[in-house]
Amino acid sequence: MLGRFAAMRTATKVLLQYPKTIPLPVAAARCLGTGGVDASSHERLALEMIRYALSHARSQKSGDSYAHALLVMEQGLSNLRGVVGAGGAVDGAGSSDNAMGMLMLAMSTLHYERGELRDAAEKLEMVGQLGRASSDLRVAAWESRVGINLETSEDVTSKQVEDDCSHLLRTSRESGLPVSEVTKLRAKYIKGLVDLVNGDVNSAELSFGGSKDRGLEEGNNLLSRGEFSHCTGNFSFAKELYEKALLTSEARDTSSMTYLAAANMVPEEVIIGATCALGQLLSHSGKFEEAEELLTKALVKAEEHFGSTHPKVGVVLTCIAIMYKHKAQMEASSYILIQEGLYRKATDLLKAPSLDGEVDVLADGSDIVALARGGYADLLCIQQNRKQEGERMKKWAESMWRSRRLSLAEALEFSEPSKSAVVDTRICRVL
Repeated sequence: MLGRFAAMRTATKVLLQYPKTIPLPVAAARCLGTGGVDASSHERLALEMIRYALSHARSQKSGDSYAHALLVMEQGLSNLRGVVGAGGAVDGAGSSDNAMGMLMLAMSTLHYERGELRDAAEKLEMVGQLGRASSDLRVAAWESRVGINLETSEDVTSKQVEDDCSHLLRTSRESGLPVSEVTKLRAKYIKGLVDLVNGDVNSAELSFGGSKDRGLEEGNNLLSRGEFSHCTGNFSFAKELYEKALLTSEARDTSSMTYLAAANMVPEEVIIGATCALGQLLSHSGKFEEAEELLTKALVKAEEHFGSTHPKVGVVLTCIAIMYKHKAQMEASSYILIQEGLYRKATDLLKAPSLDGEVDVLADGSDIVALARGGYADLLCIQQNRKQEGERMKKWAESMWRSRRLSLAEALEFSEPSKSAVVDTRICRVL
């Protein structure tokens, strides 16, 4: 108990050392509906706490550093609840809810990075319960909830959350409440991503196909639309979108943008995802040297952000292994040792179940595990003395595969641009 109070005192002392005013990003002002950079003291304080807490947690990457960072933000939430409970000004109630929502999004991100996906989802649900929070902030929470649900194979729940998001915007519009065009687009692209994961390309096109959206897209929107273009064979447009996603995400001070997204939808995830997707695109275009460079860059970024033993590192390693598979086919070579090493490492990090165990198609990361084992099986099958082992592994991978758009063989072979399989590292799914 004494340790808890000591941590609170430390957090308060650190926060008091911050400058009295901090320039708030224009995007932050737009998200929170302030109309400018002069945001409320509640929101400025929340932003300061987020910057400190995320920096502290990520710089040390230890259980203690993450626990301390969460405690700092819990104290901030407690203080804000106290202000509201004490009868704060009505005009400031929305500001307090926005500030609490910002803190909850950041806490969700910390839980997610620790592998506590259930806790991360709970924090996002709490944002949706803040009655006076801006629609923009609540849509950000819904986007992240969809991201977690897709990663954990809760596709039906993702659809329900996406429907809730659409209902919120419709209700806001009918009530005359302001909703930014960027946020409307964000909600539209959430639906598009859910449809794409479910293999419904026609429905996804209704979300991603509009030309009038250009100029409003940022980060996640650009990446998701790029993946749709990639999956449907429009490689040149996909490349343009991936590159823009990187530019818009890398150009920002991500520590000040964290409350606009959470969990697997934060700017750091966009950078890893866009880099990996662009590497896959170049591999599908036969530009293997450039593809290897970008995929290696994505690997380094994933290791830096998550640690070298995180499952998402295994996702990127799977993409690299498949790139070598395509390269071997194009060059009539093998790269057997390289591919095998990558597949083995990837399946270890992905915590792939035993081939003798029961197949669970709804297990976390099952898409990527099936893809990695399917590629490994193909490699074994070309070696006469290991063909039987390969056939067994292939059968297991096919029973785990669940894509409605492509067969496992189509995802591995890349027969034509419109049959491209794209790995989304944010949600650990094959599109």
